[in-house]
Amino acid sequence: MTRVLAVDVGATKFAAAVVDRDGAIHTRVERPIAGADPTAVLRGVLVEAGTTGVEAVGVGTAGPLDRGRGTVSPVNIPAWRDFPLTATIGGWLPGVPVAMAGDAQCMALGEWWRGPAADAGGCLLGIVVSTGIGGGLVLDGRPHLGPTGNAGHIGHITVDPHGERCPCGATGCVETYASGPAMVRWAAARGWSPPAGPADARALAESARAGDAVARAAFDRAADALATGLLTTAALVDLDRVIVGGGVAAAGETLLAPIRRALAAREGMAFLRRLEVRASTLGRDGGLYGAAALAYQSAMSPAAVGRNPQDSR
Repeated sequence: MTRVLAVDVGATKFAAAVVDRDGAIHTRVERPIAGADPTAVLRGVLVEAGTTGVEAVGVGTAGPLDRGRGTVSPVNIPAWRDFPLTATIGGWLPGVPVAMAGDAQCMALGEWWRGPAADAGGCLLGIVVSTGIGGGLVLDGRPHLGPTGNAGHIGHITVDPHGERCPCGATGCVETYASGPAMVRWAAARGWSPPAGPADARALAESARAGDAVARAAFDRAADALATGLLTTAALVDLDRVIVGGGVAAAGETLLAPIRRALAAREGMAFLRRLEVRASTLGRDGGLYGAAALAYQSAMSPAAVGRNPQDSR
């Protein structure tokens, strides 16, 4: 197999790329999600990226999703409710296998395959900290998606059973503390306002870097919730590292440094102390690299599934 088509269904855009076995992107197309039913936009993106000769398709998508059924219901696309995404793309490309996973899972796969910490083994959690919080797991060098495709969803680990009600319906989820909107809402309720422009996570990070006490407290509070979720996950699956991406993670050390402090203050058993937390380095292409890795793995023999695509170069 020499080339696959990687597809990224994000919060605001569709992206697609033709990616070869060495991880080189040959074509890349990105368009905003638009219209009451954006299915035609997605098809246009795939056609423009190039479908001739691709041998598999990997799709990373915003959720919720049901990987077993091949359906998605992204909150940002009202027209897609239980939308048969894999069957739709498969209908456009007869005979080409289509594999699907969550966008955060593809971010984790992309880091595992093409990031600076890439290796064929190890246990990695990739998290996306943005409007919501998602996650994806690579365990012992194999992507762990779960039967519905929702494994690694760290944003909905409960960190406070008496906390705020989460939009998912549960109480005290990581997302109620550490998503961009949750951080901004908490800070605004305590008197913070942006010096200029909209009150969003970017402005909050700028205020925190400038020394604003409330903004810094918002990041510390978010970091504490994230650290709880990370330690819970690490205790269960024995993680080596965590890669953090997403819009809020663009704050860099303003978020990562308090996460590391919170981990150091609360980690207990020796195996938890080796956990590394790093920022994603793949930017907007992380999900596409992960979708490509997913496509390669889906087309391999069952015995080879989980191998790093770099191993066969």
